[in-house]
Amino acid sequence: MKKINAVFAFVLILLLSATTWAGGLTNFGKSAVVSHLAATAHSPAATVYLALFTADPTVAGTLTNEVADANSYSRTAITFGAAASRRVTQSAQVTFPQASGSWGTVTHWGIVNSATRGAGNMLAFGAFSTSFSPVSGNTPSVANTSCYVEISASSGEGYTDYFVHKILDLIFRNVAYSQPATYIALLDAVGADGDTTLTTAGDEATWTGYARVLVNKASGASPAWEAVTNGVTQNANAVTFATVGASPSIIVGIAIVDGGTLNAGNVLAYDNDQIVDQTPNIGDTVQFAAGALDLAVN
Repeated sequence: MKKINAVFAFVLILLLSATTWAGGLTNFGKSAVVSHLAATAHSPAATVYLALFTADPTVAGTLTNEVADANSYSRTAITFGAAASRRVTQSAQVTFPQASGSWGTVTHWGIVNSATRGAGNMLAFGAFSTSFSPVSGNTPSVANTSCYVEISASSGEGYTDYFVHKILDLIFRNVAYSQPATYIALLDAVGADGDTTLTTAGDEATWTGYARVLVNKASGASPAWEAVTNGVTQNANAVTFATVGASPSIIVGIAIVDGGTLNAGNVLAYDNDQIVDQTPNIGDTVQFAAGALDLAVN
């Protein structure tokens, strides 16, 4: 943390620019991600705000320890640039009101969907690298690009770059992203974060009669996803593929795709690690039992 004496009005500015702070999603933020896939479409706030805390709000997004509604403290709007490299990064300096008294020792920050202190839901949170204690005459600021929120890649399984960028832009930038369908596809080649589409020639399993299977939103027609709790859901019903016909190929993984037609749609997620590589026999039934497919943000 740098302390810089301002030239005008003799105001001390706390310019929090020494370190970039990576944020983690709260349970509400995680549920926004998974619900947009499997349950209720996420309705983003037109503006998100940076709030300051004197203790860790934790993944629960607890608002109890937000700086008191006194001494000119207020939440301040924060903006992010377009999602890239699986993150959204702060795109302009955030300057809080000049303090008219002590705000206490600030240790953590949260991104919330309401301008009102103590209200709304927290989307993401994190710790400042150095705590600071604004007093009368201080104007705390967070320098441009200091804060970012990322959904990290996960080896062998996870959400694709395509979906991560779409959902981060929706949640933190209010960029429209229509709720996608979730078709389960079987893979004969390993999936990857950079996957965008599948082709039966090199990515998707093949046998006579093979087709992707739609898993509907929670409370929809079977098969459907279960309700989302703290960013976690699973398939409520068995997911059954057409009986294996001629020329079956090896199955090494699965993908969630937003289109039901072969060679079409965007890949949203994939998993190579939880599937035992195997080639079905003609006449076999390929099925995932209820509860076998999990969607989560860890």
